[in-house]
Amino acid sequence: MIRTEELLLNVGPQHPSTHGVFRIIVKLDGEVITDATPVMGYLHRGTEKLAENLNYTQIIPYTDRMDYVSAMTNNYVLCHAVETMMGLQIPERAEFLRLIVMELQRVASHLVWWGTYLLDIGAMSPFLYAFRDREIIINLFNELCGARLTYNYMRVGGVKWDAPDGWIDKVSEFIPYMESKLEEYDRLVSGNEIFLARIKGIGVYDAETAVSYGLSGANLRCTGLNWDLRKTEPYSLYDRFAFDVPVGRTGDCYDRYRIRLEEIRQSLRILRQAVEQFPEGGETMGKVPRVIRPPEGEVYVRIESPRGEIGCHIVSKGKAEPYRLKFRRPSFVNLQILPKLLIGETMTNLITILGGIDIVVGEVDC
Repeated sequence: MIRTEELLLNVGPQHPSTHGVFRIIVKLDGEVITDATPVMGYLHRGTEKLAENLNYTQIIPYTDRMDYVSAMTNNYVLCHAVETMMGLQIPERAEFLRLIVMELQRVASHLVWWGTYLLDIGAMSPFLYAFRDREIIINLFNELCGARLTYNYMRVGGVKWDAPDGWIDKVSEFIPYMESKLEEYDRLVSGNEIFLARIKGIGVYDAETAVSYGLSGANLRCTGLNWDLRKTEPYSLYDRFAFDVPVGRTGDCYDRYRIRLEEIRQSLRILRQAVEQFPEGGETMGKVPRVIRPPEGEVYVRIESPRGEIGCHIVSKGKAEPYRLKFRRPSFVNLQILPKLLIGETMTNLITILGGIDIVVGEVDC
């Protein structure tokens, strides 16, 4: 009889494949994981508590630093919540700009995921290609708002300022370029035997499990459930555009991979329609009081970020600062299934499963 000694191993918080300062304490029987305990909080900055002493415009830069790979959608969910409380009307041109930057952000976010995920499981070149193509979007954002990562672009009632001349044309030129690169990604990676062996049949769960854990985004849709807030509870201008919601069947890492690549295609499809319908002229800021004071009460709004459902709950006492602010962060919620998926897996599959969930630790810890 072969006897093995239990080994306690720390993965992180300084580990390239935990995508930030995230720690997992694993118990091993040989190469097999018998227990896994996530340890969070190494990046906690108290965003929700700090917001209680800030006016609503001052809170926007803090949302950039939660999911810093998808800052535009974080900007939007806060502004959308305040606008809902105040019943504000957003100018059409401003809403088009918001939707365009959110879909560009979705593409950029999935490119970061695609490149780093493949780097995690041993492929170097895709990381370089993904960041090459993401750089085009980052340059577009830099032209629009003067920043490359934390944008602080949206405002309650609209956007910070209009797009510069020729900017929409550049977005239009990017769409066919990115579509051609997606075909290259598929030829390079998606049919690779080694890649498929690493992710097919790994990290499997069913729809009932996904719902019980509150999963969203690709982590939910990989089980076959068609749930995307842009379709099921349309916000912004999404009800004007035709696009599909990709879903999987087996609930494994491969399905999550395929869904995110297809989501890039669908985002490009939305962008093509948005730039074609982009209104000429018009305001980029609605009629907003100088001091933003939502009426007393509370509101919860939710939107579809690249990682799933991000929600914003505001409690107002009619003052310039929120009485309470709470974010529902998809990275934090999706991460809860990790220990269940790791039991019985090997250490190599730990990295595959964690990367497939697609977390941003700034959003886990908030």
